[in-house]
Amino acid sequence: MRTDTLLIELGTEELPPKSLKSLATAFAANMQKEIDDAQLSYSAVNWFASPRRLAIQISDLAYQQADTVVEKRGPAVSAAFAEDGQPTKAAMGWARGNGIDVADAQRLVTDKGEWLLHKAQVTGQALDALIEGIVTRSVAKLPIPKPMRWGSSDTQFIRPVHTFTAMYGADVLPATVLDMPSNNILQGHRFHGPRTFTLTHADNYEAACREHFVVANYAVRQADIAQGLNDQAKALGLTADYNEALLEEIASLVEYPVVLQASFEERFLAVPKEALIYTMKDDQKYVPLLDSDGNLSSTFLFVSNIQSSAPEYVIEGNQKVIRPRLADAEFFFNTDKKHSLASRLDSLNSILFQKQLGTLAEKATRIEQVAGFIAQTIGANADHAARAGLLAKTDLMTEMVMEFPDVQGVMGKYYALNDGEDTSVAQAIAEQYMPRHSGDALPSTDVSAAVALADKLDTLAGIFGIGMLPKGDKDPFALRRAAIGVLRIITERSYNLDVRELLAFAVSTYGDKLTNIDTLDNAVEFVLGRFRAMYQDQGIDTDVIQAVSARNVSKPTDFAARVHAVAAFKALPQAQALAAANKRVANILAKNEVTDNSSVDESLLNEPQERDLYQQITQQQATVNVALVTNDYTSILTSLAQLQDSVDAFFDNIMVMSDDASLRQNRLALLLQLRALFLSTADISVLANK
Repeated sequence: MRTDTLLIELGTEELPPKSLKSLATAFAANMQKEIDDAQLSYSAVNWFASPRRLAIQISDLAYQQADTVVEKRGPAVSAAFAEDGQPTKAAMGWARGNGIDVADAQRLVTDKGEWLLHKAQVTGQALDALIEGIVTRSVAKLPIPKPMRWGSSDTQFIRPVHTFTAMYGADVLPATVLDMPSNNILQGHRFHGPRTFTLTHADNYEAACREHFVVANYAVRQADIAQGLNDQAKALGLTADYNEALLEEIASLVEYPVVLQASFEERFLAVPKEALIYTMKDDQKYVPLLDSDGNLSSTFLFVSNIQSSAPEYVIEGNQKVIRPRLADAEFFFNTDKKHSLASRLDSLNSILFQKQLGTLAEKATRIEQVAGFIAQTIGANADHAARAGLLAKTDLMTEMVMEFPDVQGVMGKYYALNDGEDTSVAQAIAEQYMPRHSGDALPSTDVSAAVALADKLDTLAGIFGIGMLPKGDKDPFALRRAAIGVLRIITERSYNLDVRELLAFAVSTYGDKLTNIDTLDNAVEFVLGRFRAMYQDQGIDTDVIQAVSARNVSKPTDFAARVHAVAAFKALPQAQALAAANKRVANILAKNEVTDNSSVDESLLNEPQERDLYQQITQQQATVNVALVTNDYTSILTSLAQLQDSVDAFFDNIMVMSDDASLRQNRLALLLQLRALFLSTADISVLANK
């Protein structure tokens, strides 16, 4: 059977840069599924993407489906023939539908009866007949939120389509997709070389594109850009400041990347670098350069889409573009400095935080109170935390932040320093939103942490207080992110803080604004519930998290210590047996009345196995009591693992539910003590294999 390379390419107008990669990967996934469903064999699927094309290359694709035998079951023999042996209408209709006579039918015998059967030979279809449907369905499933139409056609796609290519080896396959018939004419670079070119073979796609100034391989183009940026920066003794998102967006904007160097006037460096970097990256897709101390250089890099014979004109044009943006930032900064942050407090009354919860001015007052309370609890400067909390949102009213929203908080720091505020106050204003996302840095000081916690706790208390709980993937106030931020700050900075106490204080600052009578319980449950997502991301087993959650621990650092202890315990050879024993004990105690203060009467311990277990429990209790002082849960569970032999011996030899009521109650009390030892850390019965 013939195999060859299949190439599918859609040549378009410039595709949205932030969607290009997701479109390309979705196209590849859709095509691969369609090919799999068609039962065509292949060796590899590769995708290509540039601003003006989406392409899929499938290697060693079989040209034709294999022939198959399809079994078509007919009516039961008992219903297929009348008493005189003649076929019934049901049998004849089934046979006619399969193109055979009833007499030609085979028989299928099973333990449930006998049926008529026809084994039809189905000839596999060729790629020529399949390809149009495969591509059409793949395109239809692409994630395109707002398709557009062009010209007089009703065809819709994310951008107008100019070419469609479906080639199998050197052959053009007959297909029409998006009203575009297939051919081997591809778009070249918009400015370099001929407008179109002819592809001679599907294997030559990547090389032919490069010959026409198109680096079609997305990963290669992105790597080339990164290499060019890093090499140029290194030659200048500087570091290119970009992340993966910016690199992907640049790679999605150019087909033939050329890294160039430009500069702006050094006077703009008097403006906080964050504002300059924001406008360079987000507005212009330029790459700032930093020195070894992290200071911004007046030299920057950008990626052109052309190899110009006079690059100085390209550079000059980009310098002209960036200058007014930097001049705006300079103007905003100088204008904003004429008014202190404190003078902007009244203007916060004009901005709603949430219509039922009041204005940003009211939120600022609440953050002031909560931040001061937290700072006092953790031994930080409460006055500085309260001051930072009060001023935290005032930079939202500055010209700079209104123009460049992403620098909120950061600009507040510079304005606070300009106003003569304490450096810890300024730093806390800058770090109030940390951590902004998964893996983001945490506030660097205790004062900053107090303000960051206060902001998040206020939002959680308020939104839960009016019953606006997150549902499904809808979370307009980013409560999940706020909750995880609270947990990360407390655990990673090792604060001995209780979430319930913190939220109770935050709730109290709202006065009578809150309407949900279960606000505190709802909010606490929600915040602590985020532990599951946090620890699953770290590779902790779900049952370990559930074992700790069962103890209703509301101190995040304590919760974290227990999780790590239970995870270590689970890896011990005794863990599974002890977990099973705990589950057995829990079931026994649940079915019998045993009060928490039930004590063991040593005089009733008649059997050696129950006396031994009692002695072991007594000894371990002393060890547990000492370890609990320092929350050393790992030591507790490691020590309790030594109980396995005594526990096994007890259950192997002792009848807990004795006919003697006194013995029965005494043994239940013994089991209650055993369970209490383990519950001092977690409910390890959850770890038992089901």
